[in-house]
Amino acid sequence: MGKAVGVFVDDERSGGAAPNPKGKAPKPPRRGKASVARDKKPKKRRSRTGGFLMGIFYWGFVLALWAGIAVIGVVVYYGAQLPSSNTRAIPDRPPNIRILAADGSLISNRGQTGGEAITYRELPYYVPAAIIASEDRRFMSHFGVDPIGLLAVAAESIRARGVTRGASTITQQVAKNLFLTPDQTTGRKVQEAILAVWLEQNYTKEEILELYMNRVYFGAGATGIEAAAQTYFGVSARNLSLGRGRHAGRHPACALGL
Repeated sequence: MGKAVGVFVDDERSGGAAPNPKGKAPKPPRRGKASVARDKKPKKRRSRTGGFLMGIFYWGFVLALWAGIAVIGVVVYYGAQLPSSNTRAIPDRPPNIRILAADGSLISNRGQTGGEAITYRELPYYVPAAIIASEDRRFMSHFGVDPIGLLAVAAESIRARGVTRGASTITQQVAKNLFLTPDQTTGRKVQEAILAVWLEQNYTKEEILELYMNRVYFGAGATGIEAAAQTYFGVSARNLSLGRGRHAGRHPACALGL
């Protein structure tokens, strides 16, 4: 019996495991707090630059959204003041009286326009091409309003710290001459753009350009390209040539671009 007790004491002192009388497996040692802290990975901090850019993107989107809503509201408000699109029609051109000689030559024109209306097909090809080049280079491609032209004029005006030139397209000028007053107001410009889009949807580019050439004021009391050609060159617009335009110098008819 004393021998058995001695063996038991020696095992305890040597660090050995205590005998398990029931035959159960020993429990694993519990880990402390220090070992748990070592296993956790440190959290990554968000980049300040990325958060700043995301904030700019978010608020830029919000501002753009509200700006779009405001623009739609302005268009709806001023568009409601226009006649219904079903009742819109191109007003008749003021009548012109031609006085001819016995041989059929023209003596003079009488009327508000100062000349007869000329169709697009009656003009030399370079006459409408010159007007497009000088007045509205993207006339054949835009939808009535030229966003690229508007941005270019806005950039020029910012650099010059003042309005440098107008940004109205040929279609917008036709809309103003046919339906609106020449007042320089925000409401009139919005209505002008609305009517320009309507014209583009209901008339061809040739028809719109023909309306422009027969209704625009060329100076010296001449309204329409026929009156301008007779006033400045003494010929019909059907007979305009490139040589006459080159020798015109600073004459107002240089607006024809010939």
